[in-house]
Formats: sequence, structure tokens, C-alpha cells
Amino acid sequence: MRRFIVALLGLLPAATLAAQDRPAYLVGVVSESGDIVTWLKPVAGGKLEVQRVVPVGIMPADIDGPHNITVAPDQKSYYITIAHGVPFGTLWRLDAATDTVIGRAQVELFPTTVTVSPDGEWAFVANSDFHGERPRVNPVSIIHAPTMTKVTDLTACDMPHGVKVNHAGTKVYVSCMHSDEILELDPGSFDIVRRVKLGMGHQMPAGSGGHAGHGPPGASAPAAPPRKGEDVPPTADLTKECAATYVSVSPDDSRIYVACNYGNELQVYDTGTLKLVKAVPLGAGSYNVEPSPDGSIVIVTNKKDQSVSIVDTKTLTELARVKTTKKIVHGVAYSPDGKYAYISQESIGADPGAVDVIDLATRTVVSTIPIPAQPTGITILRTVR
Repeated sequence: MRRFIVALLGLLPAATLAAQDRPAYLVGVVSESGDIVTWLKPVAGGKLEVQRVVPVGIMPADIDGPHNITVAPDQKSYYITIAHGVPFGTLWRLDAATDTVIGRAQVELFPTTVTVSPDGEWAFVANSDFHGERPRVNPVSIIHAPTMTKVTDLTACDMPHGVKVNHAGTKVYVSCMHSDEILELDPGSFDIVRRVKLGMGHQMPAGSGGHAGHGPPGASAPAAPPRKGEDVPPTADLTKECAATYVSVSPDDSRIYVACNYGNELQVYDTGTLKLVKAVPLGAGSYNVEPSPDGSIVIVTNKKDQSVSIVDTKTLTELARVKTTKKIVHGVAYSPDGKYAYISQESIGADPGAVDVIDLATRTVVSTIPIPAQPTGITILRTVR
């Protein structure tokens, strides 16, 4: 018995060491031009290493285009929006431990972002339809997550791009690029409850039927369906265009943060009134926005400025603007302890993209790792295999 106890004690340091070597979380990033998900593990010094690469997509001869990724609240699965399809895009759900496909749901044209309700029951997908006739109204797809069944395509706005459910699961916010507004959805009834204008909206040149000239000359967009939801009197500057790409919610659900891609600013709104609290000037091409886990800061990626802006949420002032290692800055995620921010950056030609690691104490880039084939959406998985 005594020898057995001694032998057992001799095993403990190795077991403890093995547990310490296992990372507490992973960073996941999708590559839009490579149809892959890259899972990165944190190592010493704030660095990242590739843990595994997961292929996705169903069209071997073409690019499927995964754009956004998010993890289920129970950390057992993750979701990816796939932009291209025949003819529509899809939402994929994969097992977080095995990376096997749990289910797929057809959504609409060019799905961009996805958010999942806190109870894991519902997924909401913004469909942007970048190449359709403009102006037009695009839907938000609502998926029953356990069965991956689409319940409805909710008629929303012109080019919904960002979508985020609040932490209480009582409201869903949608940012609309071309119609320049925020929608508030009721996840219980799947109705649009309120909407507020953020700017003047996208002005299409006369006679241009499609986005960026993709429509045929003289084409006209289909008639807009009736607007749903109460129009809240706007408090933003409507003489300029915002082009809201992303929307996020503060940890206490009291504010929403909106990145204005054309307005080059962060718009902050009170969730009770949908009144503008402040517009914070930032770098060119403000694109993605996320508050830190403790809510003390917000990071906005400046897609056309090769930088990220760190904004103090109490004073709503820019604390720092940190240069990134690559030019086209995309997404942001945080380590669970709030020590690091992870910034995805897109590729340019043969030059790979990257994920930069920013130490939030020093507000400096402490490491970077190359990621191929147009890395875009980024997320955190807190439970690893």
C-alpha cells in the first residue's frame, strides 16, 4: 500500500503539468478565400500557434467563402456563415471537439455575420447581398439552432451587415449599411420593434441599378415592402453617411456600439431610448467593434487605416490608436481574462493575412502570426479538447 501511494504521488506532477500545458481557450479565424477555419492556441509571451486547420465548403471547384464565426453559448459547437452557394449562402454548425458538421441551414444571398441567443436556441444571420439591385430590402434569417431549421427570412433593411443579440436574450440589433439604420428585433415574436437612422444613407448614382455598378444599365430595384417597426426620431447627424458595418452590445446591455465604415466613427446609443450618446471620431474605414469582457474599453478596427482604436467607455474618448502589421484590418476578439486583443487582417494577393496580438496593458502589438487566404471573422472558444 505504501509503495502504491508513493507511486501515485509520483504521477501527480506529470498530470498537473499536462493540465497546465493545455490552453484554457483557443482563437478561431475563418479564411474567406481558402475555405478553412484555423484554430490557434495561446503560448508564452502572448504568442499564438496553429493547433489545427479545418476545411469547410461543398464546392471543390469554387470558393465557398466563410465570412464570420461565433461559438455557441455552451462552447460545444461553433457556427460559420458561408457566403456563396447554389444560389444562396448557408449557416454551418460544427462540433467544437471533433469539427464534424452537425447541420447546415440555407439562408439568403451573401450572409455576413451570425449571432446566437444566450440559451442556444436561435441563430440570427444578416444577409447583405452585395451584388443585388439597389436600393432593396434584404432579410435576416432566423434559424432554430438545435435542428438547424430556418424558421423565417425576416424582411429587414437595405444591406444588413451586423447582427448581435444582447446578453439577456431579450433584444437583437441589426446594423444596416445602405439604409443607414439600426433595427431592434424582438427574439420572442421575430418582429422588428424599433428602428433609428444613423446617417443619410447610401446615395446610388442615377441609373445604376446594382451595387458598385453590377446591375444592368437603367435597371430598377424592386418596390420596397412596407417598413416594419416604430421609427425612433434620429439624433445622429443625417447630413453624412455612416454605413454601419457592425454592432455590438455592452456587457450590461445598456448601450450599443456601431462602427461607421464611411463616417469613420463609433456611434454609441442608449438601448432604452435609441438616442445617440456620442459619436467618437476614429480612423478611416471603421469596421468591426467589440467591447472588452469587463466593458471598460471598446476596440474598433479601422479597415482603411491599418489600425485599431481603443476607446474608453466611461469618457467615450479614443485612448490609443494601435498600428497593425497588415493593411486591411477586419475583426477583433479578446482573451477571456481581457489581457489580450486578437485582430484579424485580410490578405492582399500572395501576401498572407495575419492575427495580431495586442497587449492591452501596454497597448502594443506583442506578436503576430500569418494566416493564409483572406482571414476575416474571429472568435474565442473557451473549452478545448
